[in-house]
Amino acid sequence: MPEIIGVDFDNTIVSYDDLIYRQAIERGLVDGQVLKNKKILRDVIRELPGGEIEWQKIQAAIYGPGMGRATLIEDVFEFFIRCKDKGIRTYIVSHKTQFANYDTTGTDLRKEALKWLDKAGFFNAGVSGLSSGDVYFESTRIDKINRIRSLGCTHFIDDLEETFREPSFPRDVEKILFNSHVSGDFAAETNGKVFEEWKDIHRYFFNGK
Repeated sequence: MPEIIGVDFDNTIVSYDDLIYRQAIERGLVDGQVLKNKKILRDVIRELPGGEIEWQKIQAAIYGPGMGRATLIEDVFEFFIRCKDKGIRTYIVSHKTQFANYDTTGTDLRKEALKWLDKAGFFNAGVSGLSSGDVYFESTRIDKINRIRSLGCTHFIDDLEETFREPSFPRDVEKILFNSHVSGDFAAETNGKVFEEWKDIHRYFFNGK
């Protein structure tokens, strides 16, 4: 069966580590000793009194008005180019609401993400194999999983363990976790693969091909 690879967006293609860190420092939520890592920052902030709301406020700021300052994760664009050259179909599938609860600017988060992808060159179909029609934003994690299934993905790449630990995640879709901070024995518990860098994902898919 031909490979069809789905890829998550936030923190898998695009990095917000610096933006989250700056927001957290400015709001007095962390000190300068915390690593610039989204998962670590999220967990530290959520442990604070009212931390869940503070975390949502930070997300509203970085996914909306601050989206243009987010950065492309190293080697991810080259992965899409390689897939296109090998005839492998790719999609971007993300759990992203249209608006954030704590954003007072009314920014459309999905439009901002599409603008970012366009500016980064992802919609040059002759290079990446993608167009805006290959990007799907879903309102819930379950909707995201249903989209992965309906697209016929054979593999899915995501930074969140929760996606793959969801009972409804299709058993026949290979789980590829892009994450350097994993809880428990993810590989044994989910039969998935774990990679810390995109260059390692390149090797997994294309070594010798």
